[in-house]
Amino acid sequence: MQLQQLVYFLTVAETKHFTRAAQLLEIAQPSLSQQIRALETSLGAELFDRVRGNITLTPAGEALLPIAQRITVDVESARQEVRELVELRSGRVRLGATPSLLTGLLPEVARRYHRRYPAIRLVLEESGSRDLVAKTASGLIDLALLVLPLHADDPALETVPLLREDLVVVSSTRDPGPTDGRPIAISQLRGRPLVMFRAGYELREVTVGACRRAGFAPTLAVEGGEMDAVLSMVEAGLGLAVVPSTVVAGRSATHRVTPIASPGLSRTIGLAHRRGAQPSRAAQELRAELLGYLGTASVDGTLPQGTELITP
Repeated sequence: MQLQQLVYFLTVAETKHFTRAAQLLEIAQPSLSQQIRALETSLGAELFDRVRGNITLTPAGEALLPIAQRITVDVESARQEVRELVELRSGRVRLGATPSLLTGLLPEVARRYHRRYPAIRLVLEESGSRDLVAKTASGLIDLALLVLPLHADDPALETVPLLREDLVVVSSTRDPGPTDGRPIAISQLRGRPLVMFRAGYELREVTVGACRRAGFAPTLAVEGGEMDAVLSMVEAGLGLAVVPSTVVAGRSATHRVTPIASPGLSRTIGLAHRRGAQPSRAAQELRAELLGYLGTASVDGTLPQGTELITP
């Protein structure tokens, strides 16, 4: 008995037609019939009744059917397991993340992952949350760290919330602070020049939305930048910006950090992958590394400043 013969048997049993089965298998019908006869000979029993063109299973065929199905499923599972093990010795994982997470969280995770799987190439995609949603949904990214919840018109992704991240107002240390040292209310941003992210950044929508809820439209001094450009413009004294607290850690010489008054602003960071598509083994291991790091860092108190683990 050969695996190929079992596949042929299952195809004939499903189609109940030798010609149609041969077409699906892309082989000649005489070859298919020959292989079925060889299988019957090895088993010592006929598997199909062939009466007036009607193909039905014999009692022996009925007995073989669930066994053949289990065997072919087990073989495919074995192939998949081996394939996934091979993926851990080569290949790549494409990870998307917002700029703040790439600088504040992922370097340590990437270091640990590379130490465990040095042959896996980690490809990073730095972009705004809305851009990452589109790229993940289209299969250009395997995993993405992005802002939740997704918008109603965003493509459906499988998401898991991970972190809650505080937002703060940053200004240049060259200029007086926006307050006398106390937290700043969103209403106090009225009329102040702001450095704004380009379209596609969730931070842009969060900032504009907060200002509008406070009853005013923000005054934009510079717009269209990404994280490094926004921070550089703020450092140069062109305006204030609302950013995650993690990106200004260690920048006290160039940037003044002012907390936002209660209830404050925060965002939820989640891990996402394409709905209906199981991540590769290499991507699954990266996800496990990330979750393990966050859990340990939360217990040890070493999470990046301004972040809080969301427990299930």
